[in-house]
Amino acid sequence: MKKILFRLTLGAVLLALCVSAEAQQATKNSRIGILGDAPPSGLIALRQQLRGLGWVEGQNLTIDYRPNDGKREILSDIATKLIQLKADVIVAPGTGSAVAAKQATKTIPIVMLSSDPVGNGLVASLAQPGGNITGVSNVQVELGGKRLEILKEAFPKVSRVAVLLRLGGLGMERQLKEIEVAARSLRVQLQPIEVEGFNDFDRGFSTMRRESADALITLSAPSFNLYKTRIVELAARSRLPAIYPQEFAEVGGLMSYGTSYVDSYRRMAIYADKILKVPSRPTCRWSSQRSLSWSLI
Repeated sequence: MKKILFRLTLGAVLLALCVSAEAQQATKNSRIGILGDAPPSGLIALRQQLRGLGWVEGQNLTIDYRPNDGKREILSDIATKLIQLKADVIVAPGTGSAVAAKQATKTIPIVMLSSDPVGNGLVASLAQPGGNITGVSNVQVELGGKRLEILKEAFPKVSRVAVLLRLGGLGMERQLKEIEVAARSLRVQLQPIEVEGFNDFDRGFSTMRRESADALITLSAPSFNLYKTRIVELAARSRLPAIYPQEFAEVGGLMSYGTSYVDSYRRMAIYADKILKVPSRPTCRWSSQRSLSWSLI
């Protein structure tokens, strides 16, 4: 089967921009704590963006990356540790880590990446968020139905689609509901497959084969992006045409349709930079911005 790269790069919705007219480069050695799992490509993009903004690790910046290895139950402990280390900014690359950070501190600024910050209770609204959280929404909830439409258009005979989702993952339920709406109109039967971590993927794909799934759609979750190579390998081994979020096509996935994780991490770095350069408590201005670019190979 000819491999198709079909990726939508969607500049994520921008949330709060905390700025000051008197903002200037901080002279102290600032500390950014990264709470929870982050893909290597995202970390590289964040570091590169920060360096381009004048932050050099070992000189005026310390980055303390604390992954949770897919274990949600330790996120609160990691958040507490970052607070003890006196992080100036906490970067939370996922809804679960953002929730843990929000519960741990009301004063340290949090820069999050979340699929649905309002629906998950992280902010009151995009217009009036309140609290100490800013960041990026990657609009994954809204894109789920569109992924199923693309999959059905590429493979019209598909009738039973496995949906790979993270067991207990925040935001999974709303993503699934969006796909269910599209499935009814497309007359497609969905087969939800819940997995807990890396060692659970083999069982999940065995269930797909046993229950005769003829295609796969993967929901968006930080751990899935972290293990995307493994997911793509298992889908190919199972001979399942699949559509994925983020940059899965870059590691051999058939099709990807979703926001760019790399771009999201660059934007989080920009927010962290703005916060670190504010010499006093910032005031917040909120805006929304989207940019679209398509590539079809």
